[in-house]
Amino acid sequence: MTNTQPEEPRLVKVYTEMGQLRAHVIKTRLESEGIPVLLRYDSASIVYGFTVDGLGKVEILVPEPLAERARAILAEGTTDDER
Repeated sequence: MTNTQPEEPRLVKVYTEMGQLRAHVIKTRLESEGIPVLLRYDSASIVYGFTVDGLGKVEILVPEPLAERARAILAEGTTDDER
């Protein structure tokens, strides 16, 4: 039996942010450009609100075919200090 459902594109990380607030700003920016975004994070960071020693790290994931475009958009909006 063959699978007739189309394959979903693989998600890749295009950015890592410390903290939910800035991650959601990035998510909104990319989505406004038509790029779907998934945020991956440890739930403990939300419960405890810590952003130290890796806790609070949020990975910004996008479909692989859109990754380069997403990185270019993010590069436009970052200063030299943030890179």
